[in-house]
Amino acid sequence: MVVIHLLGRLFMDPLDDPFAAVEGALSKHRLGGNADCIIVDMHAEATSEKMAMGHVLDGRVSMVIGTHSHIPTADAQILPGGSAYLTDVGMCGDYDSVIGMQKGEATSRFTRKIRSGRLEPAEGEATLCAVYVEVDDKTGLARHIAPLRLGGRLSSCWPLEK
Repeated sequence: MVVIHLLGRLFMDPLDDPFAAVEGALSKHRLGGNADCIIVDMHAEATSEKMAMGHVLDGRVSMVIGTHSHIPTADAQILPGGSAYLTDVGMCGDYDSVIGMQKGEATSRFTRKIRSGRLEPAEGEATLCAVYVEVDDKTGLARHIAPLRLGGRLSSCWPLEK
């Protein structure tokens, strides 16, 4: 199994090109060759950058799973080439919050445009957000993808429900 973590560039501090970086990693690891499963975590602000990465890697990796925005997206799918894709898996934390932080200070930063204190973690019941992916043993490509959510405020979602 190979796990590749990539950092997007759009709306983030200047970083190396994640598309070039993943090509370097994949030059050493080939799905169905020396890797039975390749997981790509695309940590980025922009959904478009995550989607572009999914399409570029489709058929060459088992899955491209987006992270960073803290909000689970509803686009779990298997791309035409056989790679599982999800724009954002969501956070594990209290959703009665502003991306896991207590609402008061976080909201104040938007409305007043000044910081008046430290951001503190929200302390309510957490929701666990994850993704379930089945991978074919022979090809390393995805057979099934589904979101998984348990607890807290968001509606529960169990991956084997039809």
